[in-house]
Amino acid sequence: MAKGHRSQIKRERNANKDTRPSAKLSYARVSVQKACFVLDAIRGKDVQTALGIVTYNPRYASTLIKKLLESAIANAENNNNMNREKLFVEECYANKGPTMKRIRPRARGRAYRIEKRMSHITVVLNER
Repeated sequence: MAKGHRSQIKRERNANKDTRPSAKLSYARVSVQKACFVLDAIRGKDVQTALGIVTYNPRYASTLIKKLLESAIANAENNNNMNREKLFVEECYANKGPTMKRIRPRARGRAYRIEKRMSHITVVLNER
């Protein structure tokens, strides 16, 4: 347990806060594995190249990641006063979210479980 007054604890926690512009999409209806195919393609690229990659990628996850990337760029420009030409994708990852469990009837009265997986996708930018 941290010592000190509650306001002091909050001040210390906020001082260590990450100031890089980012955007997060929670409960995306795409599995982590499928989202990582697109995220691996844009990691480390500048934002113009990354937007080009996700625009012409045929995967469903790329449409979600494109909106997320545009949101992170807008956050960088408006909140952090960063230049759009100098931005690049520093981190991007997908974490496992909750799984919806559904039942599929099968032969001889049996039931198979279908798992509809979700993920939490995060994109973090930075300036070169």
